[in-house]
Amino acid sequence: MRLNCVARRVAVGCALLAATLLGACSQPGAPWQLTNVSGHLPDLDFALTADNGQRMDANDLRGEITLVYFGYTHCPDVCPETMARLMQVLAKLGPDAQHVRILFISVDPARDTPQALHAYVDAFDAQHALGLTGSDAQIESLAKRYRVAYQMEKRDPDGSYEVTHSSAVYVFDAQGRARLLATDKDTPDAIAHDLRRVIDASA
Repeated sequence: MRLNCVARRVAVGCALLAATLLGACSQPGAPWQLTNVSGHLPDLDFALTADNGQRMDANDLRGEITLVYFGYTHCPDVCPETMARLMQVLAKLGPDAQHVRILFISVDPARDTPQALHAYVDAFDAQHALGLTGSDAQIESLAKRYRVAYQMEKRDPDGSYEVTHSSAVYVFDAQGRARLLATDKDTPDAIAHDLRRVIDASA
């Protein structure tokens, strides 16, 4: 069952991002190791509840390089693996990591309270990672804005369930413009390399 869930998650992500990937990759000589999505996705724009219970919007992150990932705290595999990989990226950035913020946006707002998100992101990096949640309508609208697919799977007899979701990481520059897309195929070295380019360009 777990394998089927993972397969669906990958298939959903690939199908929805295909147009973006093809459009970006068609640019010859692109200098990025990640997928260049400049001009293909809208600027960073949201208004959600942060893991400290306070309202937060995109303006609060202006001047920072922002990595956006849609996941959920009960995720058994892809979410913790992705967060761990991003921790490796921050380590490779060294002092440049001070310019980077990671937004973990929940696709499971029913269970992911601010308190649950706070404990989750703090377990990875309390300094750079922030958890965000909101109403079902807010999450659905934001996911649609960035072509993120997610779906709650059938509940188990004990009431637990998994959420199938896209697994890409979106990179926004200091002005909130969508710049790059990282997938699970991209190594921490490749992500760190391109993030450093974005950071240098924003200096």
